[in-house]
Amino acid sequence: MYDGIGIILSILLVVLVTAISDYKQSLQFRDLDKEKKNISVHVTRNGSRKKVSIYELVVGDIVNLSIGDQVPADGLYISGYSLSIDESSLSGESEPANVAKERPFLLSGTKVQDGSGKMLVTSVGMRTEWGRLMVTLSEREEDETPLQVKLNGVATIIGKIGLVFAVLTFLVLTARFLVVKGINGQIRNWAINDALKLLNFFAIAVTILVVAVPEGLPLAVTLSLAFAMKKLMKDRALVRHLSACETMGSATCICTDKTGTLTTNHMVVTKIWICGEQKKVENYKPENVSEKVKKTLMHALFLNTGAEVVKGKDGKTEVLGSPTETALLEFGLLFERDFDAERDELKIIKIEPFNSVKKKMSVLVALQGGGVRAFVKGASEIILGMCDKMVGKNGESASISEEQRKNITNAINDFANQALRTLCLAYKDVEKTSSESIPDNNYTLVAVVGIKDPVRPGVKEAVQTCLDAGIVVRMVTGDNINTAKAIARECGILTGDGIAIEGSEIRDRSPEEMAEIIPKLQVMARSLPLDKHKLVTMLRKDFNEVVAVTGDGTNDAPALHEADIGLAMGIAGTEVAKESADVVIMDDNFATILNVAKWGRAVYINIQKFVQFQLTVNIVALMTNFISACISGSAPLTAVQLLWVNMIMDTLGALAIATEPPHDGLMKRPPVGRNVNIITKIMWRNIIGQSIYQLIVLGVLTFDGKQLLKLDGPNSEATLRTMIFNTFVFCQVFNEINSRDMERINIFRGIFSSWIFVMVMVSTVTFQTVMVQFLGKFADTVPLSRELWLISILIGSVSMIVGTVLKFIPVSAKSSGVFEHHDGYEPLPTGPDLA
Repeated sequence: MYDGIGIILSILLVVLVTAISDYKQSLQFRDLDKEKKNISVHVTRNGSRKKVSIYELVVGDIVNLSIGDQVPADGLYISGYSLSIDESSLSGESEPANVAKERPFLLSGTKVQDGSGKMLVTSVGMRTEWGRLMVTLSEREEDETPLQVKLNGVATIIGKIGLVFAVLTFLVLTARFLVVKGINGQIRNWAINDALKLLNFFAIAVTILVVAVPEGLPLAVTLSLAFAMKKLMKDRALVRHLSACETMGSATCICTDKTGTLTTNHMVVTKIWICGEQKKVENYKPENVSEKVKKTLMHALFLNTGAEVVKGKDGKTEVLGSPTETALLEFGLLFERDFDAERDELKIIKIEPFNSVKKKMSVLVALQGGGVRAFVKGASEIILGMCDKMVGKNGESASISEEQRKNITNAINDFANQALRTLCLAYKDVEKTSSESIPDNNYTLVAVVGIKDPVRPGVKEAVQTCLDAGIVVRMVTGDNINTAKAIARECGILTGDGIAIEGSEIRDRSPEEMAEIIPKLQVMARSLPLDKHKLVTMLRKDFNEVVAVTGDGTNDAPALHEADIGLAMGIAGTEVAKESADVVIMDDNFATILNVAKWGRAVYINIQKFVQFQLTVNIVALMTNFISACISGSAPLTAVQLLWVNMIMDTLGALAIATEPPHDGLMKRPPVGRNVNIITKIMWRNIIGQSIYQLIVLGVLTFDGKQLLKLDGPNSEATLRTMIFNTFVFCQVFNEINSRDMERINIFRGIFSSWIFVMVMVSTVTFQTVMVQFLGKFADTVPLSRELWLISILIGSVSMIVGTVLKFIPVSAKSSGVFEHHDGYEPLPTGPDLA
């Protein structure tokens, strides 16, 4: 009776702990999912423009849309330029829809493919077309991660071994029972007690099977990944896919953007080249140039822009737009000009927004006196190549001589070598035609501006940490090659033997040439999205690297999708980029990417620790009961006791070991191999060594415990069984501490920084004390004396000494002569290997 009640209580306790754990994880995932869908949008409300969450959007708001944005609600088109919408997520049509006053409807969930515009919100939330569709669909569950799949395979194999041992145990116990009955001549005499014995044998066999199945392995992965996701969320990294956490721990290469990731993304125009002269902006006075030149410069800045100057409720002027656009408008406002007045002077006919392929933005405007003028701005080399004239000191347009072109190129390179981002501004008067196309040549150069974007604090140290960890950092940017090289040197990315090239060189080189260049490639400048995609593909397929890629633009989506880990920027990134990414870096900071890699490695190591611990428990429990059943005809550990151990080791053990925080030592070793076995040679050494020690101790106690412990009297058998159970549990408790580090001797390092681990240890010991001293009828135990408690704890603690001794036993090296670390990491190459 008590045995049955004990089993039911143990099962209830296991189910309760697991259910509470799963429920907490589901709440975490719900919060993460909500954060994942939380999009910030620019709206005009009550006459002022502000940035609000998609959840705060209301009917009547006017939303500003630009390339890469997700349409946040259903609405009507008010105004805009060349607005093209990708409606494939709703309609399934691959061709983009052009939105204009004739076709003004915009639907939630669609994406802006080109152009810009404003829309009036007409319905939000579940009342939108997208919302109605979502009501009919259930949320797709997260797929299993590669590590979970691998561990499920391990659990299945162990479960099958456990089934074999369970069947063998039942057959051995039954055979012994039948042989004894035959010897006593009672083979034909059966009583109710005989049936109960056979039922007890079956219960022991089933319990062995239950203990053998390591259901804690998948739980440990889920706990570890969920714990890492929660911590990373606090560290400003939103993990969109569970598998990204563990994959990031294997990253061997990070291809990172420059602007906003390595730099602060707070841009300021610090230098300008105009009318043949270089000037510092702080010394630049409006009266230094003629009124005509100033007028042309203001038009180039204020008309050809995607940003806006607005006034907040406090009356302060604020510039809303991308950092580059903001820097240009702030520079324009130094001339004390009225932004709205300048915009209202001329009528804008057509806008071609900036995109990363053309690397320029153009606008066509109607002049007051008649005629049409095109303004263009963008990458210096591209715009300069489109110009054949320049603005003189009095505002006249003069042809550019070869010497002047050389001087302008030198000025651009000089700005770039000072780590300034360079842009050219130009204009062209065109004849009014019905096509309203914006020309691509014969422009007049107005100015070259140098924009300062300082390197983020801590980036240089983060890059160095990556290099120490065996992770190669490559800068892939659309900026000028000299600007990229200057920033790369400042960050520690570009070294003496490193190569810096432009994206066009990748397009022109043969695969054989690229195979020689890529290992040394550290900077790729003036790159198109397809160049980034090609680089990522080659790194993954030809060099077998695990590649992490950062991206912020819509055109970065293919590279983000192709990479092993796509990292989208939370601030500068478009919604299309975020949808294609595995992780969203909320603060756009490179140091946060490093943190994701550190947590990824911690997840893998924690799972390995738990696997080592779990397999030791399984082997000892299986072998102890099986050997004892074969020799003595009974199992020393009862069904309730084995279920109790199963709960401690599977559920609480997973909670303790899988939530260990990362330490700095993880980033001083190379990345984990792509296809390494999760159970390594050093893990097997520890598992086998600990199992042998525990089997010897439990075997000696089982067959000679009474004499050694001087137990006699009517309760001697019950006391011995309790002693075996107590010793077994304390061996696991100390082995759990042992598992905190599989190779280093100091297993107590940072133990108090993991409060969950300490709490689990205290809880386990407390529950075991209550189980032995007060729940004897349920657990089939009797209270133990202080001496026996002390002996149990001492025998258990010896496992830490055994663990220390085992760590001095060398494991065999690979056939290649390369030593494999316990955690699957391969050592960094040195000497000839490095060459």
